[in-house]
Amino acid sequence: MNAVDRALKDAMAIEGALGAALVDLESGMALGTRSAVPGLDLALAAASHADIVRVTHRTLDATDLGTEVIESILTSLTTQYHLVRPLARTRGSRLFLSLVLDRNRANIAMAHHHLRRIEAELDV
Repeated sequence: MNAVDRALKDAMAIEGALGAALVDLESGMALGTRSAVPGLDLALAAASHADIVRVTHRTLDATDLGTEVIESILTSLTTQYHLVRPLARTRGSRLFLSLVLDRNRANIAMAHHHLRRIEAELDV
């Protein structure tokens, strides 16, 4: 099992995980995906999450927050959370983890904790 597959498998073990992707920020393309829900379009979600990360970077650059680093971005929907974590260790390659969670089963604090661990172990 390669590093991307292992990271995605670990992400899917997070309580409430519906889908996970490792995404290239520049292209918006998913380098790998895993889903527990038929019909969950992780490729579309990856591209949309890339747009959100790029807009957040532009906003930070345009404000006095330009020295801040994005740790994560959380989108709360009626039935889901979408958690995006840019990988600081791979800044040159501009990758991020995208995690879709069932809002009724997920614990956001624990999901953050697990994504930090997965990032620390990921070697791409």
